[in-house]
Formats: sequence, structure tokens, C-alpha cells
Amino acid sequence: MLELAGDRLSGEWLLIGGAAAAAWFSPVRTTEDIDLIGLVGSQAERLALMELAESAAIPIEAVNTAADFYLRRVDGWRDQLVPLHRGAHATIYRPSATLFILLKLHRLSAVDLEDCLGLVAHCRASGEPIDHARVFARLDELAHTSDASLAGRRARLRAALGEPPD
Repeated sequence: MLELAGDRLSGEWLLIGGAAAAAWFSPVRTTEDIDLIGLVGSQAERLALMELAESAAIPIEAVNTAADFYLRRVDGWRDQLVPLHRGAHATIYRPSATLFILLKLHRLSAVDLEDCLGLVAHCRASGEPIDHARVFARLDELAHTSDASLAGRRARLRAALGEPPD
């Protein structure tokens, strides 16, 4: 899909979520959708992506651009992009490790946590940096939760990043 997008789409795009995890640090990761966001954020980009999916016999529902809502809420997100694939007409980026985790924090489902833990391990092995202070600050900004499972996932992520539990 990355090669197809790079050759048939134009401009700059960002792959996030499970598809980014699979293409970047977790090749066994499967996902039900492909979160691919046009960096301009235009309706024309969304339509081009849907046309690409249809022409490739990929269900249109499997391409998702809704995550740009969360992306654009992260200060400095444009400075956190890493080239993943350059095609004939488009460049596909992935988020930095820090941006990937920041985007997962809002929901932090069990799958999101597994992605984050896999990324932390990958970064330790590869030397890619994570801005721990920024992630901890964002975790601290999140609303308190009475959901014990979510609180536990947040604590596991903190521990994996190296912050001692409270």
C-alpha cells in the first residue's frame, strides 16, 4: 500500500496507528484500517485516498483520515515527521516515536499500549529517541480516570518509559 500510495497519490502524507507500527517496528502487527493523513488536510486529499483504495480493491472503510483531528492538536507535530517512503509523486512519513506515543495516549486501549510498549523496546534497541519528559507531561495533563484498566495501562506505559510508579 505504501508503494501504491507513493506512486499514485501526490504531496505529503502521514501514516499513523497500527499501519505505521507494522511498517516501522512491528512487522507482525495487523490492523483493520490504514490511517493515512494528507498533510494539507484537504477534502481533495481524502477523495484521492478513497479513489486509490477503490482502485486497489481495498474497502474504502479501511482507509481512515479521521485521526488528523488528534494529530493537529499536538503542538509542533510537523517537526515530528520521519520519511518512511518516497514514491514517484508522494512522500509518506511516519511519526517520530514521541509523536506516535502522544497520538496513542488519548485512548490508550490495550492494543495502543502494546504498540507503545513495542515501540519503546524498538527505540531502546535502535537508539531512536523518545522525549520522555513530553510524554510524561502529556500523561499528567490527561483527565483523571475512574477506569482501573485505563489507569493501569497508563501506569504500565510510565513504567516502560522509566518513570517510577507513584
